[in-house]
Amino acid sequence: MTSMAIAKRNKLTVARACDLFAQHRGYLRTAQALKLGISPATLYEMASTGILVREGRGLYRLAETELPGHPDLVALAHRVPRAVVCLISALAFHELTTQIPHRVYVALPKDTKKPRIDYPPIDVVWLSGWAYTEGIERHDLDGAVVAVYSTAKTVADCFRFRHKIGTDVAVEALKDYTRKFKTKIDELVRFARIDRVEGVMRPYLEALM
Repeated sequence: MTSMAIAKRNKLTVARACDLFAQHRGYLRTAQALKLGISPATLYEMASTGILVREGRGLYRLAETELPGHPDLVALAHRVPRAVVCLISALAFHELTTQIPHRVYVALPKDTKKPRIDYPPIDVVWLSGWAYTEGIERHDLDGAVVAVYSTAKTVADCFRFRHKIGTDVAVEALKDYTRKFKTKIDELVRFARIDRVEGVMRPYLEALM
């Protein structure tokens, strides 16, 4: 085969790989790519020439793909499907805090080990039973289904993990919640009971009502 023919074949291979990435909203994990028939050599070539951007170990993004509004959360959904965005990261998602999280706070079931990923940086809390399963919302962000705790569940979690994130952050979130969701106090109390922090939260709540 001539060098021209090899170059043409490689170009077609890359073009096909680009189509496959586009069909998956621009993101593929290495295992997915290999399963779809994209060879390691093609992935390497596409990454080295800038066609692909390596978002983290085993995760690639088509460079021409428009960056999502929540790139860390989208990458997390691809890397750790069981993770639920929580605490300060969920507050930021719901616009209930002035804090800017420098890592993604996630909840995982207690029987789960901490994921070994280099991007995005994460801070893990482990929950079990209803404390993990209740209050999960699923948002479609640029083709990735991102699990995030609801506003009420997030505020309750902030009181549960107040020693981790700071009581001031939890109280600020409670103030914002009562201002924006005055008709949903019962929902907040329900999650406080699930998290076993109703007694801790109630004095702050009563002071705000």
